[in-house]
Amino acid sequence: MSSTTVGLLTSYTDKTRWTPTQASKDANRKALQDSSWADGLRGIAAVFVMFSHMTLAFARYIVRPGDGENGPSQWMQRPIFRLVGQGPAWVACFIILSGFVNSLKPIKLARQGNIETALSNLAVSSFRRSFRLFLPAAAATMISWFICQFGAYETARNSDAYWLQITSPEVSPSWARAIIDLIYAIRNTWLYNPENPYDQPQWALLYLLQGSMFVFMALLATINLTPRFRVMTMMICWFWSWNWGIRIGDPMVGVSCFVGIMLSELNNSEYPLRLSPVSPFFAPPMALIALVLMSFPSEFHSWAQWSKVLLEWFYKVSPANAELSRFWPTIGAQLLCFTIVLSPHMRRGLSHPWLLWLGKVSFPLYLLHGSFMRSLLSWLLFAREHLVEFEEHNGDQSYIVMKYPLPGYTTFIIIMPVFFVILFTATHVWAMKIEPQFGLITKKAEDLMFGKQERPTALPVRHD
Repeated sequence: MSSTTVGLLTSYTDKTRWTPTQASKDANRKALQDSSWADGLRGIAAVFVMFSHMTLAFARYIVRPGDGENGPSQWMQRPIFRLVGQGPAWVACFIILSGFVNSLKPIKLARQGNIETALSNLAVSSFRRSFRLFLPAAAATMISWFICQFGAYETARNSDAYWLQITSPEVSPSWARAIIDLIYAIRNTWLYNPENPYDQPQWALLYLLQGSMFVFMALLATINLTPRFRVMTMMICWFWSWNWGIRIGDPMVGVSCFVGIMLSELNNSEYPLRLSPVSPFFAPPMALIALVLMSFPSEFHSWAQWSKVLLEWFYKVSPANAELSRFWPTIGAQLLCFTIVLSPHMRRGLSHPWLLWLGKVSFPLYLLHGSFMRSLLSWLLFAREHLVEFEEHNGDQSYIVMKYPLPGYTTFIIIMPVFFVILFTATHVWAMKIEPQFGLITKKAEDLMFGKQERPTALPVRHD
C-alpha cells in the first residue's frame, strides 16, 4: 500500500473520529443554550400564583408554618408542600424570568460583536414591552369591570372565602360612576403602590414593567463591555439594589431583574456545558435548598423551627432595607433559576410540551384566574349554600354578618376539575385569538411611531 493511500485513510479515519465528537459538543451547547425551559417555569409560576390565591380563599391555615408557636405543623404547612400558598416566591420567578428573556437576544448579539443591532433591539423591545403589558391588562380589567356591574361578584363578596371576599368590588351606583371607576382602576394599576379593585393580581404588573426597564437601561449602559465586566457590573447592581427598599417600589425588583441578566450571560457561556457532567450531583441539593427558602412564610415566622432559623439568619445577613417576607423567597427563586441553567436534566424536564403550553398561556392565566374565581368558581361552590350568621370582631366590638359558608370537601372534589377545564380553555382561547390582536396593535403603533409606515406614492401629474 502506498504512503499516499495510507495518508488518505489516516486522514479519513481521523475525521470520522473527530466529527461526531465535535457535532455532539455543538449539539450539547445548542441544547444548553435553549431557553424554552423559561416558558415551562413561567407556566408553573402562573399556576402556583393561582394556587396561592386559592389558599388564601379556602385554606388559610397553609399561610402559617405551624398551628401555633412551637406547635405541630400539618403536612401542607411544611417546607416545599406549602409552596402552593407562596405567591411572593413565584412573582419573584416572574421578574427573574422577565430579566432573563429580555436580555437574551441583546447579550447574544453583543457577544457576537453586533453592537448596533443589539442597541436597536433594546430600543424596539423597550417600546413593545410597555404595550404588551398594558393592552392585555386593560382588556382584562374592562372584562372584569363589565361583569362586576351585573352583580357577578356578589356571591364571592358575601362568602366566607377570605381572598374572594376582600378582592370582590361592589357594583357601582350608576353607569356614569362605573365608567369613572374603570378609568381609575386602569390608571391606578400603573401608579406607585398599584391597586386595581377589579383585578387584584395586577398589582405586580407595574413591577414587571419596572424590572424590564431596569434591564434595558442596564444593558444600554454595559452593552459595549466584555461579558466578564458586564457580569461584574451586574453583581455590583445586584448588591446595590438590596438597599433600594420601598423608595423604588417593590424592594425585590432590582435584585431579581439583575439576576436575570446574569442568568442570560451564564446561558450564553461555556460554563453550563463544562458543568453538565457533574450537574446530577449538585443540582438536586441546590434545588431542594432553593425550594425550602421559597417556602419561608410571610407571617408567623417563629411558629416553626425551620422558619425560626431562617428568621435568625435574616437579621444576620440581610441589608438594612430588606423586606423580611420577600427576602428568603426571592433568594430561593434566584438560586432555583441558577440551578436550572446549570442542569441539563432540569432544563429538559421544564421543556416538556405540556409545560411549554402552560408557559404560552401563563400571562392570560395570570390575568383571568381572579375574575373566574370571583364569578364562576363562586357560583359553582356556593350554589347550594344559604346565607348564615357569622360573628366578627372589630377591637372590643362584635357584630353579626351574613355570609355563604365554605362547602364541604366533596363539593370541592367535584367542582374544581370542572372549573380548571373551563379556566384553561378560556386562557387557551385568549392566547390563540386575543393575544395576537394585541401584537398587531403593538406592531401598528411601532410602525407609526418609528416612521416605518409606507407613505402613499404620489400620482403623476398630467399636463394636458
